[in-house]
Amino acid sequence: MNETLPACPECSSDMTYEMGSLLVCPLCGHEWAPVAADSDEPAAAAVITDAFGTPLADGDSITIVKGLKVKGGSNVIKVGTKVRDIRLRQGVGDHDIEARIEGVTTQLKSSVVKKA
Repeated sequence: MNETLPACPECSSDMTYEMGSLLVCPLCGHEWAPVAADSDEPAAAAVITDAFGTPLADGDSITIVKGLKVKGGSNVIKVGTKVRDIRLRQGVGDHDIEARIEGVTTQLKSSVVKKA
């Protein structure tokens, strides 16, 4: 398996490596998305939508539409709980939203939220 990775666009180092869906340069710390083989543009990021198909963005406010049990505890996040200032995170399994609920940072699936 002789796979060659492109050189770093910042410092031209040939010591790049893959980390998830990104390429990383260990010398300068630059991270970038790989270029698709048949085009000159980076791979397009998937659009994250709520349970009703509305696109979500960083900083949006959402409402929980399904009761959720908190892993490792006996708490439940109730239907109708409003969450402000979400962050979208791809590549964390199927949990693609990071939010603070009751002072705790939590990861949520986009299929259980509605844009407020």
